Order: sequence, then C-alpha cells, then structure tokens
Amino acid sequence: MDEPEWKKLKLPLERPYKDDDGKPLPVLFDIAPDGTQTFEPPEDPVSKIGENLMRIFQERGIDFLDRYHDGIEQPKDEATEDKTKDETEDLRIQPMTPEELYKMRVEVVPLLHIAAGEMSFARDMLSVLLATSPQPQIPGIPQTAPTPPKQQFLSASTVTKPPPIQSMQAFNAQIVIGGKDIALRKAADLLKGAAGSVEKSRALSERYWLDALKIRRGNWGLVPAPLPFGTATGRSADKTSKDFLVSFSLEESPAVFRRRAIGRVPIFDTTAGLLEYPLRQNTRLQVSIIREVNGVRHVTKNLPRIFDESQLEDSLRAAQAEVVQQEIFSILIREASSLPTASVRVSERLIAIEAAQATELRFELVDSENASDDVEGTNTPDAACDLIFSALHVLLLRAHAYVKTQRIGRAGVARSGLASTTPPSPPLLQPIADVLQYRVFCDRVHTEVEKMARGLAAAGVPVRLRANRVGESGEQLVAMLTTVDAAQTIGGETLLRVDNRHTLRFTFSSPSSLTAHLPQGTLTISSIPHLTQLLFDEASRCLLDRVCEIGTEMCESVHGIWFVDLLAGRTVGRWEGRVL
Repeated sequence: MDEPEWKKLKLPLERPYKDDDGKPLPVLFDIAPDGTQTFEPPEDPVSKIGENLMRIFQERGIDFLDRYHDGIEQPKDEATEDKTKDETEDLRIQPMTPEELYKMRVEVVPLLHIAAGEMSFARDMLSVLLATSPQPQIPGIPQTAPTPPKQQFLSASTVTKPPPIQSMQAFNAQIVIGGKDIALRKAADLLKGAAGSVEKSRALSERYWLDALKIRRGNWGLVPAPLPFGTATGRSADKTSKDFLVSFSLEESPAVFRRRAIGRVPIFDTTAGLLEYPLRQNTRLQVSIIREVNGVRHVTKNLPRIFDESQLEDSLRAAQAEVVQQEIFSILIREASSLPTASVRVSERLIAIEAAQATELRFELVDSENASDDVEGTNTPDAACDLIFSALHVLLLRAHAYVKTQRIGRAGVARSGLASTTPPSPPLLQPIADVLQYRVFCDRVHTEVEKMARGLAAAGVPVRLRANRVGESGEQLVAMLTTVDAAQTIGGETLLRVDNRHTLRFTFSSPSSLTAHLPQGTLTISSIPHLTQLLFDEASRCLLDRVCEIGTEMCESVHGIWFVDLLAGRTVGRWEGRVL
C-alpha cells in the first residue's frame, strides 16, 4: 500500500553544506543589526600547522623536545617542571576561538541588555527629579514669573530579552519541528503496535474457543489441562485450568497409548486449524503381500488414506489413526511369537510372516510422509491388503469390547467376593494368517480343478466349472469378525459338472480343509496329489460310463452287455461271443 503524503514528508535536521549551484556554503557566525553577515574565515593551512604545533607545546610542555630523546622520555627535576608549568600557563593565554567567543556572547549579551534597561530606567528617574527642582536666582537678571511645572509621571518599563539572530531562529525552528515529528511518529507507532497486539489477542482468543467448540461438536474428548509446573497449590491458590487437552484414544486402549493420544489446543500460534501433539510419532501401519509366481516376485500393498491435516477435524483423525495403528502393531508383535501355523521374523518396525507357500505377509511401521511409497520399488495397490488392513481395526475393536465385558464382569464378581480368572482376549494375527492361508489354499485347489476342466474340454467333453470361495453373506462375515466364537470359519465350494450329468462337489473350510462330496460317499482330501488323483479317477469313471452307454445303444440289437471294470479302469463289452 502507498503511504500518505504526510508520511513521505522528511525534515532533515542537518545543515546544508552546499547551495543549489553545488558551491560550499560558509558557516554564518553572526548577523549585525544593519544586516551585515559575519562568516567563518577560510582556513589557512600555514596557520593550521602553527596551531597544531602550538598545541603540542601546550599539552606536552615547552621542554618537549628536551625531554624526549630517541623516542624515550628523560626524567626531569622539580625546578624544570615548575618552570615548564609557568611557561605553559603563559602560553595558554591565547586569543579566543570563535566558538568560545560565541559562547561568551550568549552568556554576556542578556546581562548587558538587562544592565542597559536598568540604566535607562535610572536616567528617566533622574530627568524627572531634575525637572521638578526650582531654578536658581542669578543677580542682575530680572526674574520672570515662574511657570507652573509640567506634570511628570513615572511609568513602568519592561526589559525583554532580545530575540536571537535569524539563523539561530531557523535552526531552533528546525529542531522543534523535527523533535515534534519524531515524537508524533513514535507515539503513532506505539499506538499502532498496541492496537495490533490487542486485535491479534482478540483473534487468537476467538479462534481458540471456536476450535474448542468444533472439537466438542465432533464428539472428541476435551479434558482440562494440568496446571503448569511450579504453580502454587496452596489452600488459597487458583487451581483453575486455563487450557484444554484433547484425548482421541480408544476407550480400552492401554495406558501407554492413551497417554500418547493427547493433543493441545494452541493459544499463541499463528497457524489456524492445527493442534499440538507433544507425543506424536508420525508413523503409519503398512500391510504388504509378497508372492513369487514362476520365479517373479510380485509386491502388493494397501492404499493408505491421506488426511488433509490443515483442517482441524482431519488433523485429529490422522493423529488418532496413527495411535490406533501403533497399538495394532504392538499387539501383532506380541502375538507373532506364539503363532503356531507360520514362521515369523520380528524387528523393531517390521513383522514378516511366511503365511503360505511362496507368500509372505508383512506389517511395517513407516513414516507418515512416506506411507504411500512402496517398499520394494513397485506401487501396486491390492484389495486383499486393504481388506487385511481394515479387518485389523475391526478385530481390535472386538478385542476392546471383549476386555470391557470381562472388566465389567470382574467388577461384579469382586463385589460378590468370588475369585475369577481373566481369559485371554481374542487374537488379531491368527485370523489374518488363517484367511491368507485359506486364500492360497483355494488358489491351489482351483488351479487343479481348472486344469482337469481344461483337459476335458480339450477332449470334447462338455464341462462347466463354478467356484464360490466364500459362501457366507456379508452379515455373517461381519458377525464372525465382531463376535468371539472360535468355531466360526470361512468356507466355500467348487462344482465341476462333466458331460451335463456327473457332478463333482468340493467344499472348503478355513484355513486348509477340503472335502469331496461324491455319489458314493464323502471323502476328506489331505493333500494336492490326493486331489489330483481323485479328479483323475472321477473323470475317468465318468468317461467310462459314457462309453458304456454308447456301446449299449450300439449293441442293443444283438443284446450286448457293457460294464465298467473299476479295478482295471476300463470298459468291457460282450455280444455274440465277442468281448471288447
């Protein structure tokens, strides 16, 4: 913004040294009543050198050259010193400098004016007194009638100090104007700074309470902050808290994470919409799955949710997500040491689990700024990783609900005086490992069944394959994640229909249970080779039955007999003494 014209006005207090033509201005000493100006005489270099030499003898003595020999001061006696002092005093009687003359004039001229006023007053007094006295008689001169004396009146006279010279008046006016301008500017700056400080304090206070109301409206926990260190806690001391703390931890979280999930509404801060988190670690949980397919390593990971931390609500949600994920990671580390179905490697920020064949599950704490970066150099989001990441939060809430139920129950038992044992909380890692193993198991089973279906289709046999890996509905899956029931497992089925008449049905159960439902009975499959052999036998039996039907139709006129030899694995046909 442009400043107003009065702010651009500048009054220099320094004397001008050059005129408009660039010539140096002489120093004005005095202005006589008739207008004659007295300037400083030009400086003579010769006289200047003489004065400097004279000052040497005045300051160091007349015997300066005698006392110093080869740059070393020689000792002197008292007589010489007294003589030097006398000579020095004599030398000091020098003509006055213009500055000294001006100073003396400033001191003497007012006194002289006062003395002149007093003399004038005395003169007027004497003239009045002389005028009233009788005239003397002179013999031989006739006397005339006396004239009445004129009335003389005494009047008061005022002696005033004469005004200074014009140059001094201008200089004094410049000093006065400059001093007033500086004083006014300082006063204006002081008032402007005070007004800005008051306005800033008002805005900060208003923003502070608006943020507190937003936090309370968002159902976040507001608690009074503890008193500052060193505050008086006596009987008459003021123990009222002057600040708020925001608690965003889960209700049943351990104490270490509840203490970490604390935010403070800032009072003296220039950034609007932000909270202070003194114990925030800025780490996020990242889930990744590493698979090896035909010697090629594929890395997939979950897609993290990015929060806009410039907003108050998103800032709280980001801090809460970090604390919850850190709590999940601590529980995973505790459960990884006792995982029975997989081998685990645990470090400070990484948990690597060999969940299944050629499949590795990783849980890692990464910095919040690098949460979207991929560990192995790829950036492939995966729905399975997102599902595991979300299921961990649901399982954590289930564990908290179970702990709360047990805590309330223990409180009732404690009131009744009965002893009770606390069962362990539901696990978080074991269900995730079971689901991942189940997924790999279903992939391997489906690969074998699909291989058989492709072979039959290539031979010209009509084949239909339908696979449903998860047979439960969405409500049932949510109930399995939220309720504590070890008997509930995920299951599915696969149907293989051969030649539109024979059906092979397989059912799955987490983590790696497979059951074959055949026309002649139900069989539990223990391994992949067992499944392969079963598929081969059932497909062969279906084909042999079809051959028997075709042979019976062709040999119906000769009353032929066709049957299947299961032991030999072949079809036998007999008609008119012939065997095929």
